[in-house]
Amino acid sequence: MASGGDSPVFEDDESPPYSLEKMTDLVAVWDVALSDGVHKIEFEHGTTSGKRVVYVDGKEEVRKEWMFKLVGKETFCVGAAKTKATINIDAVSGFAYEYTLEINGKSLKKYMENRSKTTNTWVLHLDGEDFRVVLGK
Repeated sequence: MASGGDSPVFEDDESPPYSLEKMTDLVAVWDVALSDGVHKIEFEHGTTSGKRVVYVDGKEEVRKEWMFKLVGKETFCVGAAKTKATINIDAVSGFAYEYTLEINGKSLKKYMENRSKTTNTWVLHLDGEDFRVVLGK
């Protein structure tokens, strides 16, 4: 058994914004490209307690404890433009659930298809930094 000195030590600026140990009910993760960058959306769903937690870029946006209805929707905003996002929770069979993400009322797939038709996006690497350039058609 390792002594206390062998356990990892994190400086304040190196620790994650949330504890992975607490995310035991993580059921879905999406990466969403918006005009201000790519945003990571994570969803926890406690199917015994009904708990629902939504994280956007590691920051908790929605937390609901003890929901009696296990299916439904959670709506929140993403990015600098406060883009509307909704997670749909549907029962598929028994205690199995399906989680789908909508952006501005469209499925994520449909939103991304539409976005690729209406914008051109480049990532420019300049002086060691990445800059995202988005032009609307």
